[in-house]
Amino acid sequence: MRILVTGGAGFIGSHVADALLRHGHTVHVVDNLSTGVRWKVPGDARFIQKDVRSEAAAALVAEQGYDVLVHHAAQMDVRRSVEDPRFDADVNIGGLLNVMEAGVEHGLQKVVLASTGGAIYGEPVYTPQDLDHPLQPVSPYGVAKLASEKYLQYYQQQYGVDTVSLRYANVYGPRQNPHGEAGVVAIFAKAMLAGEQPVIYGDGTQTRDYVYVGDVVQANLAALEYDESGVFNVGTGRETSVNGLFQQLRAATEADVEQHHGPAKPGEQQRSVLGYAQTTEALGWGPQVDLKEGLARTVDWYREELARESTGRLSE
Repeated sequence: MRILVTGGAGFIGSHVADALLRHGHTVHVVDNLSTGVRWKVPGDARFIQKDVRSEAAAALVAEQGYDVLVHHAAQMDVRRSVEDPRFDADVNIGGLLNVMEAGVEHGLQKVVLASTGGAIYGEPVYTPQDLDHPLQPVSPYGVAKLASEKYLQYYQQQYGVDTVSLRYANVYGPRQNPHGEAGVVAIFAKAMLAGEQPVIYGDGTQTRDYVYVGDVVQANLAALEYDESGVFNVGTGRETSVNGLFQQLRAATEADVEQHHGPAKPGEQQRSVLGYAQTTEALGWGPQVDLKEGLARTVDWYREELARESTGRLSE
């Protein structure tokens, strides 16, 4: 199939593009490189530097007539969404609608959307949060992702395009950006390996569901094979505190650092953990890499990355 991966120069999107190529698909990557980086794009993929909101991106979709859209392009900073809701909506809703409008007029058959678990469900009413859990987003980012899912349901009903929205838990693994707020595993791991002191914001009792990027890739492949439409959680059903994560990473990196706390971030969600039984039932998917193994793989990659940086070599 001819597949367009938006955001394919980013952390998750580049891994998905790799897997699609291994499965014999023709893959084009669109990314404006605002947060993605060129080296992450697989060499066998065609790379087009465009913003998904642009007329040029819509023209590309119309010209190429893609079979599938795998949509990972996003404004993913929750705090920025609070500071600038219009920008968040412009990217996360406007960008999706821009490529969808072109796609449905030119043969698009299927869409796989990178959505969000924690930001859509909000604080748990019960755990793990499954598809029946109330949807109560408390940030513009969560609202925009929920709106995106609903827009895809509209396109499915109106145009017959199959749509699958994958609500990710906290994804971690090789290639994650250690800058900004989203990648706590990357931030902690790289700081520890560099001999720097990471900071835990707040008391560290806040929990998240950490899912390995390789498992997320498998969920995308399963969604591609799914011959219906739906919304599914992609998580592990296990919650880990930030303090617990710090301790596991300290052991994995063998870093000589203390557990240092800074002021809490205002409005931070306290708990998030996703149930995936419905995903297993429909897609045959479940997480395969436990947190200890995933952290070990991630630390190994960042150790090699720091070695490449010290010798001035580009990332591979």
